[in-house]
Amino acid sequence: MIGGGYAVAVEDRAAPIAGSSGIGDPYWPLDGNGGIDVAAYKIKNRYNLRTYQLRGSTRIDLTATVELKRFNLDFLLPVKKVKVDGVKARFNQRKKHELVVSPVATLAAGSSHTVKVFYAGNPKGKGYAGEKNWLADRREVVAMNQPHMAPWWFPVNDHPIDKATFDISTTVAKGREVVANGKLVSKKRTKRGTTWRWRADEPMAPYLAFFAAGDFTIKRGTDNGLPWVNAVSQQLSPGDQRASMKLLDRTPGVVEALSADLGDYPFSVTGGLTTGLPVYFALENQTRPTYPAVGSRATSLIVHEISHQWFGDDVAVARWRDIWLNEGAATFMEWRYAEQHGGQPAAETLRERYRGLPASDRFWELSIADPGAAHIFDEEIYVRGGMTMQALRNRIGDEKFWTLIRTWLDRKSGGNGSSEEFEALAAEISGQNLTDFFTAWLRTGSKPAETAPNGLG
Repeated sequence: MIGGGYAVAVEDRAAPIAGSSGIGDPYWPLDGNGGIDVAAYKIKNRYNLRTYQLRGSTRIDLTATVELKRFNLDFLLPVKKVKVDGVKARFNQRKKHELVVSPVATLAAGSSHTVKVFYAGNPKGKGYAGEKNWLADRREVVAMNQPHMAPWWFPVNDHPIDKATFDISTTVAKGREVVANGKLVSKKRTKRGTTWRWRADEPMAPYLAFFAAGDFTIKRGTDNGLPWVNAVSQQLSPGDQRASMKLLDRTPGVVEALSADLGDYPFSVTGGLTTGLPVYFALENQTRPTYPAVGSRATSLIVHEISHQWFGDDVAVARWRDIWLNEGAATFMEWRYAEQHGGQPAAETLRERYRGLPASDRFWELSIADPGAAHIFDEEIYVRGGMTMQALRNRIGDEKFWTLIRTWLDRKSGGNGSSEEFEALAAEISGQNLTDFFTAWLRTGSKPAETAPNGLG
């Protein structure tokens, strides 16, 4: 589902064309694909934890946005067969990451189609854009990473601009558990193993889709009418398992607290998963963030990832250069949560951060509105992004700031947004010219002056 706020490269010709091998994001030119708009993925995989082998099929419901003689999907595993509307199609994988599909018949602009891809391989050794993202040992796997994860385990139009619904079935050996996005639809035991089927009904950016398989303790419940599912790896020590579940148990309370500022939680289920693999980051997988074992007191980490359900998941980036909107907002919401729960005011956190970093510090050199692909997860994106949010709050006042946040999330719900669009809305809501403010905070390689116009007076 192609969202708003981003100019997708569209080939406009009279004759049938080949869809481009990228959707138009300059940071990763091969991410996504031209000429198609995906509505739904139905993934049916079998995963062998012992051998790391994954085999299965994915059905993709898509619309041709132009008249197509062929189109691409992003995928790293060897493909066995492709069908378009039930008819075998020619395909090639001469370039890794690009699966090129040539249907028997031309796809008319605006027409809807079902594509089914059959595949088998070992994701563990596959790489793209310098990343080898498969996180697994012989007891556990978790498909979590950013900005790329999907092409390691299903064929995809891999860019946040093309959200879709997901139906994820994974078969594993008997006695093992599988957790994925959304709600558990079914759990079926056969002679070959157990198939766990999860379904996410709200459209989702492909990198946020995940599954985890292994030995997990799964806990379910409902708080204030919102179902939740938490899972903790049994690979962890008993103490770490208890601490991890205690931390995840805070999720419903965090959702309730954030909803007071951000509006209704955007999805129909929540929760989290703690992996036993040596992972050193958390990720905002839609409806069910994934975490490393960090003890029972890291509430700020839960706040950060749950904040992403609004900033990053419901409203996704239009381009990867807009990542400060995700990470800056989630960092700011950590400070906001703290000020509401016995911590210092977020304004004081801003002052401490600002005064603790001299103008000569390299922290100020990065332009966070366009940091470059190699820097989208640098500390500056998070911290300077959070500082920008609080400085904006200081500049335009509390009432207009929260009106801005609610309006942004409401207008962009289910879609995508860019920094420029957020800045324009901030000017609209505040009635102020904020060009110099955003230039100082987002687009200069120097420390903003400590002035009231910069939200620091």
